[in-house]
Amino acid sequence: MAEPTTTQLYLVPTPIGNLEDITLRAIRVLGEVDTVLCEDTRTSGRLLQHLGLKKPLLSYHLHNEHQQVPRLLERLERGETMALVSDAGTPGISDPGFLLVRECLARGLKVECLPGPTAFVPALLKSGFGAERFVFEGFLPVKKGRQTRLRELADEPRTLIFYESPHRIVKTLEQLAEALGPDRPASVSRELTKLFEETVNGTLAELAADFGARPAIKGEIVVVVQGKREERRAD
Repeated sequence: MAEPTTTQLYLVPTPIGNLEDITLRAIRVLGEVDTVLCEDTRTSGRLLQHLGLKKPLLSYHLHNEHQQVPRLLERLERGETMALVSDAGTPGISDPGFLLVRECLARGLKVECLPGPTAFVPALLKSGFGAERFVFEGFLPVKKGRQTRLRELADEPRTLIFYESPHRIVKTLEQLAEALGPDRPASVSRELTKLFEETVNGTLAELAADFGARPAIKGEIVVVVQGKREERRAD
């Protein structure tokens, strides 16, 4: 099958905080497409307004993507062009996008992904741990399978990266300390690229105590945990 020459769907990363982080190419694509698919039309609407762009916005999120995909495919096959954005960062990374991309490719529709902001990369580099080999876990299961996944990761030698919400971060740090060991080095980054950006390094036990003592925690959070180190045997 010949490769399609015209892009129908663009995956467009948007700033995770600082609006200066959007690329010139992203601005151009958002201005050229027929429709912008977004998690929250209010959030994306404010971004487009900031960029001086006016485009039709269509809601596409976790709770409606299965219903939306067939309708979107029909429009794309008729020649309409669309940009998929998330509220922040690169769509498809712990955000909706995979299903639409898979179905577009299955139908021979051209998909293009622009490079751009994503939260786990600066958090990984700011942690000071090895970035040559790492495992991006996204969000841990909320309930079912959570403990099983933590046990599976206990012996992982690569650097581990997790996303977490403010109201679950303390519990997650405590569970990580229990499963991986309280002395395992880790790093917590929140509010990346924003005014109150913060990265805290320490052991999992220290971080759990630090965040557990805070009266309030705000912002999206990235947890980076050093991989398990091999124990050296004495000769």
